[in-house]
Amino acid sequence: MAENTGVRHSGAPADRGRTTVADVVVAKIAGMAARDVPGVHDLGSGFARSMGSVRERMPGAGSGKSVTRGVDVEVGELQAAIELGIVVEYGFSITDLAGEVRESVISAVERMAGREVVEVNITVGDVKLPDEEDEGEEQQRIR
Repeated sequence: MAENTGVRHSGAPADRGRTTVADVVVAKIAGMAARDVPGVHDLGSGFARSMGSVRERMPGAGSGKSVTRGVDVEVGELQAAIELGIVVEYGFSITDLAGEVRESVISAVERMAGREVVEVNITVGDVKLPDEEDEGEEQQRIR
């Protein structure tokens, strides 16, 4: 026999409370989704990439690329706006690539963070030519 405790709950347990998603979470999701698109060589402007490569070589600074470099976001309770700076690999259509990046970022952020993405603005800051070395490759060769 079930005992009536007198406690009445309205709504499903998943609806009781509020979930806050930090800007950095959305920035990481957007950064990873953009990097996953073939033709995106890197994120960030030339200056941001240079400063990032210097920062990554500093002791205690962590390893690998910063996932949020080149990504700026504004996150509200229901919506998000995203700004991306990308470097395109030579030979890819910038217009087509930008569309694919938008689709990837919007899909990932809406699925993972539950925020409607109202815009994804993309700035193409550079094109990676086949004979160009990355900053990291150049630093390894100089050593």
